[in-house]
Amino acid sequence: MNVWFLGTGTSQGIPIIGSTHPVCLSSDPRDKRLRVSVWLSWENYSFVIDCGPDFRQQMLTSGCTKLDGILYTHEHADHTAGLDDIRPFFFRQGDIPIYAHERVIESLKKRFDYIFTEGEKYPGVPTVTINTVHNNMPFVIGNKMVTPIKVLHGRLEIFGYRVDDFAYLTDVKTVPDEEAAKLSGLKVLVVSALRIDPHESHLNLQEALDLIAKINPEKAYLTHISHMLGFHEEVEAMLPKNVFLAYDNLQITL
Repeated sequence: MNVWFLGTGTSQGIPIIGSTHPVCLSSDPRDKRLRVSVWLSWENYSFVIDCGPDFRQQMLTSGCTKLDGILYTHEHADHTAGLDDIRPFFFRQGDIPIYAHERVIESLKKRFDYIFTEGEKYPGVPTVTINTVHNNMPFVIGNKMVTPIKVLHGRLEIFGYRVDDFAYLTDVKTVPDEEAAKLSGLKVLVVSALRIDPHESHLNLQEALDLIAKINPEKAYLTHISHMLGFHEEVEAMLPKNVFLAYDNLQITL
């Protein structure tokens, strides 16, 4: 399975509009981060986790030409605002499957009511196939089993996902012990690390490293990064040997 990091930034991306913060002014391309998302592909299957406001640009940059479905972690705009840009995939393939918590589906119906409306639609509007994700109920995408991982984003219950020996957890603050148990034996864990200082609804760097030590994957990659984490080169140099900062357009293979 190939994992393409489409975006590794937080809700505003890096650089932030109008910011003079040194990281926002960095010339290192690894410090320029679109909103967070990954593309998973294997054999002839192609899925993305989250579909944020940079989705169109991410699809063009990555060269993705086929979309078998979207897995949503939660309903916040930086993870959902790109849904309308599935239209080219819909025109070629037909209805696009989406997988999400029932609460997230209801949010999408409000924001993109014209996509979910029943009956005759305005010409050119895409159509999706809804698949509701429930905790403790694995489901199949392509020919692989997906295990939803229920985590807390502040007080909001959201989903991470495990596919084979790969797991993706973004916007995390707390992982209950019973959910962490579903992450044993991982080859790769992707987990969010917003910044150095504590945050009420996101893991900071030290909390992310503590979670990685608890889960003990072979390798871990940090994502959903804000400019306040620091320069990519400097932060990566201080990480444990099996932990890396993800960056936009990084690809790894499992």
